Amino acid sequence: MVTALAGRKTAGQPALARLAAATAPARCLGELGNQELLVIAQSLPEADESRGAARELLVARHVNLVRSCVSRYRRSPESAEDLMQVGYVGLMKAINKFDPAVGGSLAAYAQATITGELRRHFRDKRWPVHASRSVQELMMAVRTATEDLTHELGRFPAEADLAARLAVSTAELRQARLAETAQRPFSLDAPATDGPGASNLADLLGQDDGRIEHMLAMQVVAAHWHDLPERERIVLMLRFRGDLSQAEIGQRIGVSQMQVSRLLSHALGSLRPHLL
Repeated sequence: MVTALAGRKTAGQPALARLAAATAPARCLGELGNQELLVIAQSLPEADESRGAARELLVARHVNLVRSCVSRYRRSPESAEDLMQVGYVGLMKAINKFDPAVGGSLAAYAQATITGELRRHFRDKRWPVHASRSVQELMMAVRTATEDLTHELGRFPAEADLAARLAVSTAELRQARLAETAQRPFSLDAPATDGPGASNLADLLGQDDGRIEHMLAMQVVAAHWHDLPERERIVLMLRFRGDLSQAEIGQRIGVSQMQVSRLLSHALGSLRPHLL
């Protein structure tokens, strides 16, 4: 009777589940089919021992299915143990939600649910730096294609080989490879080398170099140097290259210090807008 009614949801399903549990104690549940176990697992109270035992049996019967779904991500940086735990979460969701009356099998429904849970895990939890879903999926495809082409070609595939196999552009391929680096970022506090007293990665980052700004300023000055009158160019050379005072410059070119000050002000005023 349990087998005949377990395939459809009815108002009397809780009573049916109790009947199944009563006629099949925990030690005999292994003799029941998946549909009978589903009735017990979905309908009895959470505290009921038969419900827990039915769930455990369903999980045990589908361990290989979880393992098969996880094996697709064997090249992932995630450990297989962690991914198996994610897969079990998907399996339990399938056990809780599967309705035999809709048709199909628990295994088929669970496979889709487990795969969805794994993809959600990678999309939402393994990406400290955001990457679009399409790029993430392409990254996984690149991994598979790289392994396949290595066996086929007898060498590591070139970028053109991968782009042709996946029917994508080289730019899309490079985005996928950048996404892989985003999936496994390094902490700036991580040691750059092994051994005691090693520097952190942050210690090796570059700092602002004032000489670069000076070099760029000199390039601008050179570009507009000949726009200045000759006397102003001489005054600038003596002041900033010769490091002479205004009085010394005046003596050198035969003018007063006040005139030197005016020449400097005019020359610098002409160059300043270009520097800014």
